[in-house]
Amino acid sequence: MRLNDFSKNIRVRDQRGMGGTGGKLGCGAVVIAILGAVVFGIDPMTTLGVVDQVQQTQGGSPQASGRSVEESCSVNAYSRETCSALSSLDETWAPLFSQAGIRFEQPTLNFYDGRGQSGCGAAQAAMGPFYCPTDQGIYIDTSFYDQLDQQLGAGGDFARAYVIGHEYGHHIQTLTGTSKMVRQLQQQNPPQANQLQVRMELQADCYAGVWAAKNPQLIEPGDIEEGLQAASAIGDDALTKGRVSPDNFTHGTSQQRMQWLQKGLRTGDEDQCDTFADLRG
Repeated sequence: MRLNDFSKNIRVRDQRGMGGTGGKLGCGAVVIAILGAVVFGIDPMTTLGVVDQVQQTQGGSPQASGRSVEESCSVNAYSRETCSALSSLDETWAPLFSQAGIRFEQPTLNFYDGRGQSGCGAAQAAMGPFYCPTDQGIYIDTSFYDQLDQQLGAGGDFARAYVIGHEYGHHIQTLTGTSKMVRQLQQQNPPQANQLQVRMELQADCYAGVWAAKNPQLIEPGDIEEGLQAASAIGDDALTKGRVSPDNFTHGTSQQRMQWLQKGLRTGDEDQCDTFADLRG
């Protein structure tokens, strides 16, 4: 993916080198999986995705290293690439919100190494990248990208961009009120909580595809294949290899994830990403 260099107007917070603290993950009802038992040997339902806070946690606000945006984004090649993706996402989505008459807020990209702190509690590398709606932050330990490549066979710059585009999709859901709607539905109907979360994740996949489709000048040969390979590799069925029943899936199958990413890529229309259409009546 031929990303332009990042804008200094993006929001970045850097916790690397600060010896992040925080004990138990203090987030309530839903911690969403993308890398699970297959990769890290931990519960596949407690890793990357949205960390959704239902009650106030003990986490507090994350601290920052004092680095400037430029310094944080230049720590390594992955940092620069992630900042450049964030910048493109901001530039793509802000006008769409303006056209729709919805207030837009930039998310904050939070770098940490190994352990950190988020508005939803402790951040740990084993969780993979995640989005915290409480502080509207995207959290990532960039060593995740090596694991994505080496352990899941989903390497390439577009695979990495897809990860950030997906987390940004959760930010869009927060701004549009979709996240709030889903939390309410989950509380009203707990047996359907996982199925509702799958819809959230598939919509975020679709939004990632829309971002790419709206920036065709950035796409290089092989990018789409990289993205689809990543989407396939992180399907619930692929990660759990039958050890978790479909009723407990929280992100969707490989086929579903590829399908919704493709839908965003094909249409370039965020309105086509409504995975909740049948619930709205």
